[in-house]
Amino acid sequence: MLSGFTIVRNAVRLDYPVVPAIRSLLEVCDEVVVNVGQSDDGTRELVAGIEDPRVRVLDTVWDPSRWGRTLAVETDRALAACHGPWTLYIQADEVLHETGAALVVDRLNAWGGETRLEGLLVDYLHFYGDVDTVVTNRHWYRREVRVLRLGRDLRSFGDAQGFRVGDANRRVRARATGAQMFHYGWARRASALAGKRAAFREFFTEHGGAPTNEVPHLDWTPGLKPFRGPHPRAAREWVAERRGRGPGIGPRELRARDVRYYVSDWIERMTGVRVFEYRNYLSG
Repeated sequence: MLSGFTIVRNAVRLDYPVVPAIRSLLEVCDEVVVNVGQSDDGTRELVAGIEDPRVRVLDTVWDPSRWGRTLAVETDRALAACHGPWTLYIQADEVLHETGAALVVDRLNAWGGETRLEGLLVDYLHFYGDVDTVVTNRHWYRREVRVLRLGRDLRSFGDAQGFRVGDANRRVRARATGAQMFHYGWARRASALAGKRAAFREFFTEHGGAPTNEVPHLDWTPGLKPFRGPHPRAAREWVAERRGRGPGIGPRELRARDVRYYVSDWIERMTGVRVFEYRNYLSG
């Protein structure tokens, strides 16, 4: 049995592709646990509208007073409700490509019996400004643990991007699968960008932070490339509806700190090594 899980709150207002995310898990999962935080925009009804008996909703009330730990606490709540022995995690702004879902199953069949292995990695495509542009510089993580072996005291870490093991927060022993995860967090409708930033302030700054005048575009950054490949089939309708409606990217403005991205990109092209790469995992 393969479980899947995610968490979501105010998905309609914040334009999360949560339905495509869940449907991409349903490609391979026997159950999908969805922690739905109390919302004011019909998120509960949106998830229930998937109408698949494998989807199990946890109705919860999130506590923003935990600041950045809130997302980790709610992720752990969903993880604890999975039956396993392995589970596939996805965030509400991610969609797993169907070829990647098949790869995950193949790798679990091949490696699942290795008791030392605690997780599997997926590769990331980060969409930025619109659904036809990806950002590739070193600031953006290229792999993350998204498949977990249950019963190993794995816990969501930090802002719920990754996981750690036990009270010592040891990194997860994981192995690459080659599966592709499509991250659409920065390619949603422009109208959702201010809401995303407000939600970020709610969970990551005291008292929600001070209101700001939001600029309706994203700052230019090195490593932008056009994307011409196929999007996951679970997301194609969502993508088509948002093409040309993203926040867009501001004018090119090279800053001194950007030089490090060009240098590290050149080293990676020459050596195949991504220098100073942050990893939430250990090679398994």
